[in-house]
Amino acid sequence: MPLIMPIKDLRNTTEISDIAHKNQEPIFITKNGYSDLVVMSSELYDKFAKINRIDQAIYESEREMEKGGVSIDLDDAFEALNKKYYG
Repeated sequence: MPLIMPIKDLRNTTEISDIAHKNQEPIFITKNGYSDLVVMSSELYDKFAKINRIDQAIYESEREMEKGGVSIDLDDAFEALNKKYYG
């Protein structure tokens, strides 16, 4: 269940930091009853960023294939990479 806190609770930064690191989930901050901010630990942010990069790479690959891209055999791909980086 998401953690939702009013913006006035941001005054206690140490407590917010402890909660963010302990729970490893985003904390949704509301202002006047509406969603305003999201606070999370830097570790969780890095995790989200990594997932986003993977999702973006998959999305770009799918678009490339839809536009007529050509796939190659996995063994051929590894062979080409080995030649490129290891001679």
